[in-house]
Amino acid sequence: MNIRYLGHSAFALEHEGKTALIDPFLTGNPKATESADAIAADAILLTHGHEDHYGDTVAIAERTGAQVVAIVEIAYELKKAGLEQVSDPNIGGTVDLGWLSVRLVPAWHTSTTPRGMVSTPAGLVITIGGATVYHLGDTALFSDLALPGRRSPIDLAIVPIGGHYTMDRHDAVVACELVGAPRVIPCHYNTFPPIETDAQAFKADVEASGFAQVDVLAPGESATL
Repeated sequence: MNIRYLGHSAFALEHEGKTALIDPFLTGNPKATESADAIAADAILLTHGHEDHYGDTVAIAERTGAQVVAIVEIAYELKKAGLEQVSDPNIGGTVDLGWLSVRLVPAWHTSTTPRGMVSTPAGLVITIGGATVYHLGDTALFSDLALPGRRSPIDLAIVPIGGHYTMDRHDAVVACELVGAPRVIPCHYNTFPPIETDAQAFKADVEASGFAQVDVLAPGESATL
């Protein structure tokens, strides 16, 4: 599987000709490396409704026909917007698309869509190509981050580190210990001034503690799993 960082909290997971987008905030994202008018998508997975995550979901899904997976309240809003291929799990629910499965798990944050729909935020536990990726979403540090890995090992964790709206890089080190994944990619930092931080210092702290290998990706760069 190829994991491509699209900037901010957006990623493309690519495997055997299929692409799953996570939180496709591209238009208006100063770090975005792709255009919503051109990016491929077979599935779109949303952690929550804030504009910097909900992003271009509707436009990309309309153009590509991608299956959208979002918590039930956001799914309802997307269906009202005219999308037909929408799955509506709640926290703890799993959606199996055949080539990919995704389970919604708790994240400690808030969530309101650009259209005003209030919902519960989530983390995403994604299994694709035999590997499991845990995108923590926007979250503060809390002890239940350890629970998804008790069901099955997490191969890669995508962890917010920017502070202000999520945990900062110091709390994110503890989050890496709780999640227990051997590899980590940081996200949700340096997009805007309030979330500027030192990703290399985060990497050094995590690796010095022996918790994980950290891949700091510039927008547009990829890691393989």
